[in-house]
Amino acid sequence: MRLPRGFTFRVGRPQRLAAFLLLVFLAECTWVIGRQQVTSEDFRYARCGREMWEQPSPLAGYFTSCGNLNGEQTFAYRLAGFPLTAQRLLMLGRDRLRKPENRLYGGTSLNGSTWEARHELGLGEVKWLMHLPFVLMAMWLGGGLWWVARRLFGNEGGGLALALYIFSPAVVRYAVVPNNEVLAMWGLYGLVYTAIGVAHAMQGPRSRWRPRITLLSVALGLTATAHLLAAMVGFVLSVGLMFYLAERRRSAVLLIATYAAMGAGLIELMFYGFRLPAFLYVFTGGAGRFRFSTEGVRGFALDPANWPMLIAAAVGLLLYAGVKRSRYFGNTVPLLMAVAIAFLVTTQVRSVPWFWALPFLFTFIGGVFADALETRQRRLYVAMMAMVVVTQALACWAMLPGIAAA
Repeated sequence: MRLPRGFTFRVGRPQRLAAFLLLVFLAECTWVIGRQQVTSEDFRYARCGREMWEQPSPLAGYFTSCGNLNGEQTFAYRLAGFPLTAQRLLMLGRDRLRKPENRLYGGTSLNGSTWEARHELGLGEVKWLMHLPFVLMAMWLGGGLWWVARRLFGNEGGGLALALYIFSPAVVRYAVVPNNEVLAMWGLYGLVYTAIGVAHAMQGPRSRWRPRITLLSVALGLTATAHLLAAMVGFVLSVGLMFYLAERRRSAVLLIATYAAMGAGLIELMFYGFRLPAFLYVFTGGAGRFRFSTEGVRGFALDPANWPMLIAAAVGLLLYAGVKRSRYFGNTVPLLMAVAIAFLVTTQVRSVPWFWALPFLFTFIGGVFADALETRQRRLYVAMMAMVVVTQALACWAMLPGIAAA
């Protein structure tokens, strides 16, 4: 495949370091998954996720046998159920290639007599098939976090942001179990920086607008399929950023936002199997209701395993307030995003919005420390960065047995 003119991709030392850090994160998560037990929550995600792919209407009037998900969105269920459904179809398809007298599973089609195929897997295989997709999504977010921070702040800023991300006990905890939180975090971070990319593209020729607007619609839609509140907050903040950055093209922002919202609604409808009654429950389930509280932030701050990164954040705030060169758009946006999101609390569904703010916090820390490295006290800040990363890594590793036993 021929690469576009002017496109270059070189795997240098920064890329190798980022890949190594992501492999460390993968090792942490696989260590935890290997010691986990299959829970009733796992079975619920497996059952309902498979029903969404294989038989979307097991009960009259309900989307799945889980009911209408009590305000939860479908992304996590589909992600957890897809490997199991794909494995079942693979087994049945392979069985169809055998002679009729040698087939292991009965039935005349891929949809018939599948009880044996559904129960062929052991609990250990089910656990890995269900949990690894969420690890991969967390790794995807880590790669995106590194790419954004490196583009904004250079190699040091990107490396520090990624290191804090992979050694965050909260990130590991939510990456190793089926849940919508890590998907909402992934979608919200991508949505905000995609919107910034759209605003920058609006300064150029219109031929560059369409692919980025399409990407914005996909980002908004996938965020909505993970958590409605994350999509609502991300949409409002993204439109505000686009108005700020678009300058002479501000008249087009509302039109782009409308197209993005329409595309996101179509994606949400698609995740509900184009079943309008189930889709309408999104607007009546109360998933978007929220209030402001310090409860989640206090719980995060009182956990000693998070203290190294909180100390780094406190130093970053002092530098941001006291050093003029640190107060610019690249540092201000992630700080404002983190503050705007961290104090949200959902009222109708169980959720942890403070968790969605972590990538923005890590981006802010990486940016401020990258600026500090350009001062005369570079050696001091390099030593501080190394101490924070090592201490945070030790705290995270000490938490892994507890995460596995939870």
